[in-house]
Amino acid sequence: TLPRAMASGSEPPKDVTVAVKWQGKQFAVTLPITADVLSLKRLIEAETNVLPARQKLLNVKSLSGPKMADDAQLLSEVKLPKVVMMMGSTEAAIDSISAAAEAAPEVVDDFEDIPDDPIDVVSNPENTEKLNKRVAKYDVPPLNPPRDGKKLLVLDIDYTLFDHRSTAEHPHELMRPYLHEFLTQAYEHYDLCIWSATGMKWIEVKMKELGVLSNPNYKIMQLVDAGAMIGVNCVPYGILKCKPLGWIWAKYGTRFSEKNTIMFDDLRRNFVMNPSCGLKIRPFRKAHLNMDTDDELVGLTKYLLAIKDEEDFTTLKHSRWERYLEKKGNPHVSRMPE
Repeated sequence: TLPRAMASGSEPPKDVTVAVKWQGKQFAVTLPITADVLSLKRLIEAETNVLPARQKLLNVKSLSGPKMADDAQLLSEVKLPKVVMMMGSTEAAIDSISAAAEAAPEVVDDFEDIPDDPIDVVSNPENTEKLNKRVAKYDVPPLNPPRDGKKLLVLDIDYTLFDHRSTAEHPHELMRPYLHEFLTQAYEHYDLCIWSATGMKWIEVKMKELGVLSNPNYKIMQLVDAGAMIGVNCVPYGILKCKPLGWIWAKYGTRFSEKNTIMFDDLRRNFVMNPSCGLKIRPFRKAHLNMDTDDELVGLTKYLLAIKDEEDFTTLKHSRWERYLEKKGNPHVSRMPE
């Protein structure tokens, strides 16, 4: 934090010393308070060999809002914490990871996903009965109460918000870019639910490590684990484990339904019980290689804000979300490779 003398309007000090932590190592750099964030990154580069363009100063925020500070902003215009947390890799490390990634086979889920074809599993009374039993027998208390007038956003974790297969010293290095900015803006109009096909302990640990459960700019309404999932008979694919949104809807009375719920998941089969609510997100894999180009959450933030006033989500085709934005005059030009 900047010295109190600055806040009171008296003469600011000529230099400021900034503590920086990167990959478990901490060091300090000193520079004029009139310098910009890019100058800070250049001094960090001298200590770490991480190029400024590769650096993410995770907790250096603009005074005007929750976004990470821009390179052109002056240090006097940003919130400097006691210790700046820097994330980034050296060119040598990236080259090494790239070589290993090229040699490694593509990691896929244990089961093949289903195609984008209409599959009717809801009309099967056996599947409906399984859902009713799960609603009756399985319960997870909410973290925060729902808010009046908000729609519901349900989010997967693995490959949606987090690259769970790659390795890194700190979980932030595997977090999908723009995650906190995405959740902050979505929270203004949507109650947030995290639903992972894993155990609750893992979900809680990952969300705490990524700072999702402690972020002051948004609150998670509900965490849901694999215990709420059911196996449905899906011809011709057999029994598929899925995330039935009816389980959540039943927990909150008439507040949520298919008309005001949207679900992001990298596997289409997870929303096979509620296909009109699902949006298959592009999976976030090989974080070290894709961190600088993955902007999926930027585009999906635009989409969530664009549809926030829609009265009935079932009239939308979420798989065509980019086309929807184009028609609204706010296209998303992705930097992600095809």
